[in-house]
Amino acid sequence: MIHNKRLYSTLISALFVTVTCALAPIHASAQKGPVKSHPESAQQQPLYSDYKGVRIGMTAEEVRAKLGKPELAGDDQDYYIISQTETAQVVYDAAHKAKAISVDYVDGTGAPDFKLVVGPDLQSKPDGSMHKIVFYESLGFWVSYNRSAGSVPMVSITIQRMQK
Repeated sequence: MIHNKRLYSTLISALFVTVTCALAPIHASAQKGPVKSHPESAQQQPLYSDYKGVRIGMTAEEVRAKLGKPELAGDDQDYYIISQTETAQVVYDAAHKAKAISVDYVDGTGAPDFKLVVGPDLQSKPDGSMHKIVFYESLGFWVSYNRSAGSVPMVSITIQRMQK
């Protein structure tokens, strides 16, 4: 049992580092002056605003009602293994409300098409990786789509509340 807890703890740490590293270049470019992917109007609705019914601002209880019992549950985050190729992590604020939702798809299996998540014009890098972030300032969150390079690419989709 202790070995499983250590394994899960290691998996959570690895996932957090992976997501953080994937989002670091996006955050860094945003510091230089974010370029919105789409000009936002009062009527603009996000293409992608939830994962399996889970939205930013939901309580941990509401999230668990939608996704079921997490593999690892905590006051600050839950980790779900949906399938062999899909995992999800929900991060909570001090009030136990979802402030970030990140979903990873191994080899892109099961991932929605990027156009349904962030719209057209995904930015590609020479190594084959791709990314795009869309800010919904009036709604208080952003959505990103990241696809790593390599023979077994990882697709990560993140919805995160903006800092106030």
